[in-house]
Amino acid sequence: MPATRNPCKLLLTASVAALLSGCDAVVMSPSGDIAAQQADLIIWSTILMLIIIVPVIFLTLLFAWRYRESNKSATYKPDWDHSTKLELVIWAAPLAIIIALGALTWVSTHKLDPYRPLDRIDEGRPVPEGVEPLIVEVVAMDWKWLFFYPEQGIATVNELAAPVDRPIKFKITSTTMMNSFYIPALAGQIYAMGGMETQLHAVINEPGSYEGFSANYSGQGFSQMRFEFVGMPEGEFEQWVQKVRTEGESLSRPRYSALAKPSIADPVQLFGDVAPGLYDAILNRCVEPGQVCMKDMMKSHHGHGGGHDSKAEHDSPAQHDAHAQHGDK
Repeated sequence: MPATRNPCKLLLTASVAALLSGCDAVVMSPSGDIAAQQADLIIWSTILMLIIIVPVIFLTLLFAWRYRESNKSATYKPDWDHSTKLELVIWAAPLAIIIALGALTWVSTHKLDPYRPLDRIDEGRPVPEGVEPLIVEVVAMDWKWLFFYPEQGIATVNELAAPVDRPIKFKITSTTMMNSFYIPALAGQIYAMGGMETQLHAVINEPGSYEGFSANYSGQGFSQMRFEFVGMPEGEFEQWVQKVRTEGESLSRPRYSALAKPSIADPVQLFGDVAPGLYDAILNRCVEPGQVCMKDMMKSHHGHGGGHDSKAEHDSPAQHDAHAQHGDK
């Protein structure tokens, strides 16, 4: 089980949750270590900003009351226009906050880089030596989610499962529209784009069922483009894999082509075996027979376009004119 968060963090979380009561509670109390670190980042950023906001609000109210027209004892200095001490406070405090926020942003940007492999399971527990991440290939479709498990040889639609306390490496792409892969309890959102692959490393620390969805508008079925993410013990995960293999149908390329047609509110679908190289074909847009894969097209272009034309693109205008005068082609 994950380590208990210390009382200070719990108090800060409660305070910020009260301030951000309009937000979904799972964002501030997630079950995955990456999302928990992101929640801490929100808390500390909010506290740093409140160091300025709270005194400004308090002093505004205080000055309005202290220097009201009916208060004859208040000092009246109509020609006052400068105070070195006051200027130091006004400029030094925000500058210190900006420096602190900048340092926090710099560290967290690198530490929580979604492409960076995990080095810990949760606070105080590093990733055990020899433990490899679970690979999950994610395809955002219209309007459903397709998940490949290449090591297990299975695939699912609108259902995702992973063992508790085991790192997960997501490889994410899309068939057409740009979408956003987001499980609030697990980690931040990552965009899914056609012909491109993004990544996310994360871990779930508590067993349970969590909601996942697209956080980027992608058309008519966007609001129902949701799936269930289940965190389970390793033994139960192996049983789930076996269930998919036993009960699932075969995901051939023709079956995928039918699945890829736009549909809304699709039920969970299980596939016990998958056509070899299907995810790679989806990524490179060459599922249908006769289509040239993007990676092969780029290799061909690089091989045939690296000659004189490629050189000419890097010539200066003067060099280009000189080539033209001498009849270079």
